Amino acid sequence: MINKTVSEYKEVIEECKTLFKKKTQDYGTAWRILRVPSLTDQIFIKAQRIRSIQEKGEQKVDEHVSDEFIAIANYCIMAIMQLQLEPNSKLEMSIDELLPLYEKISDDTLALLINKNHDYGEVWRDMRVSSMTDIILMKLLRVKQIEDNQGKTLVLEGIDANYRDIVNYAIFCLIKLREE
Repeated sequence: MINKTVSEYKEVIEECKTLFKKKTQDYGTAWRILRVPSLTDQIFIKAQRIRSIQEKGEQKVDEHVSDEFIAIANYCIMAIMQLQLEPNSKLEMSIDELLPLYEKISDDTLALLINKNHDYGEVWRDMRVSSMTDIILMKLLRVKQIEDNQGKTLVLEGIDANYRDIVNYAIFCLIKLREE
């Protein structure tokens, strides 16, 4: 079953990367001006919108929930990039500079998924999208708390690990939505 998950992950992350490339061509790297907590808040807004739609059972803005999960995955990858890039590095970057970073982060995140699936199995396939949305929100609240504590934690899990988990949950949601 893990081979199916890996294949599905690669399909979905390719879709996310394609959108990232198109938006980079349209807007450049304007997002690089954002501090990591601002990216966290943007992800929070997207996840909160998904939850609101799930609870109300309807939406008034014509943007599919799938688009929001793609945005969550991409914003998380952008936040990890911001964490990895030097604070004084240039804001304007070419797509040729960004793609290797994007691919490295998505490959590392896939490796995390494979390791966690080894321990947990495919339990996510039995979860509801709404539950995974709640977990994404919980992890975002954790990230916000870590940011408010200037990155200091008493346990090992930091911001980067939470962003990677959020990417994986967003991808799980996209896989499940495709199956419905």
